[in-house]
Amino acid sequence: MADQESPKGPAAPLNLTPAALLAEVGTLGRRISEGAKLFADVSDADVAIATTPKDLVWSQDKVRLYRYRPLAESKGLPPVLIVYGLIGRYTMADLQEDRSLVRNLLNLGLDLYVVDWGNPGRADRYVTIDDYVDGYLAECVAVIQEAAKRDRISLLGICEGGVFTTCYAALYPETVNAMVLTITPIDFHADARDARAGHGFINVWTRSLTPEDVDRLIDAQGSLPGAFMGSVFSMMTPMRTLTKYNLDLLDALDDKKKFLNFLRMEKWIADRPDHPGEAAKQWLKDLYQDNKLVQSAFELGGRTVDLKAITCPVLNVFAQDDHIIPPATSQALKDRIGTADYTEMGLPGGHVGVFVGGKAQKLLGSGIADWLGQRG
Repeated sequence: MADQESPKGPAAPLNLTPAALLAEVGTLGRRISEGAKLFADVSDADVAIATTPKDLVWSQDKVRLYRYRPLAESKGLPPVLIVYGLIGRYTMADLQEDRSLVRNLLNLGLDLYVVDWGNPGRADRYVTIDDYVDGYLAECVAVIQEAAKRDRISLLGICEGGVFTTCYAALYPETVNAMVLTITPIDFHADARDARAGHGFINVWTRSLTPEDVDRLIDAQGSLPGAFMGSVFSMMTPMRTLTKYNLDLLDALDDKKKFLNFLRMEKWIADRPDHPGEAAKQWLKDLYQDNKLVQSAFELGGRTVDLKAITCPVLNVFAQDDHIIPPATSQALKDRIGTADYTEMGLPGGHVGVFVGGKAQKLLGSGIADWLGQRG
């Protein structure tokens, strides 16, 4: 069989002499030695995440509401509440100083709050999405309204947190000035129609379960364990998971900044809280399996979440190469809400890259601030 050629022509033959091979081994040895010294010198403070100064303004049970201290002159716009999901930490939006959505928005003059859902345990087994939206989130909004002396605030939902803000905006439209959604699923079955290879594995996996499977999964622990979901996310990109500690890490050993950024990301990934049991059942069965949100059939607190009831301006941000929340699952919102002031922003990168990738992250902060500025 003839040798195959690459599109750029014949592959260059490997021409490693014993001397060149020894030189490569020597270089590798030095990098590992330097890396060991880096590891030894790194302290907790060096890899601290979510360091933007903020103050606790309200708490209830395990939920905390923080207000960020301003970093620039206020633009006088309605306050913005960041709402992350339960399956990860809001700290992704403030991972490091030079790649922080939070700092970017503060530097652009926004008044910013964030809700921290805390660490749910077995005592939170029966906490529902109803409790998070009608209870905790509604209380956070009321606290901010009173502090700002405003009837309406803006919401910035991220991933599952975007589902929470979508539900809230449909149930309490009179309190929402504008809503920004980022990497938020709305149509949990749109991946099947888009059929993009390598995307939507969680959707496929969840639909492969029976409702009874979900009940058994939750009942065994009283929650959806964060460690379990961490392993599910890892299996979605198996080669990436296998190589990051021996290729990516090795590549970062001779660059301290890159090395610390690697550790910060790993710190965020490792801090994955458990998902309260009943809320997890609603998330997996009502939304992933039965796809009730996009059908305006999802019920919270005895009321139906009707997407047509969302009358505030909406900015819908999605990642163009998101394998966890495929773009089609987010873009489905467009024709289902009750406002004509709807804008989409597709950014390069994947699910996390929107927040930490250099190009996308810069576009994200300025894009959100500019859009909100036109709707103040």
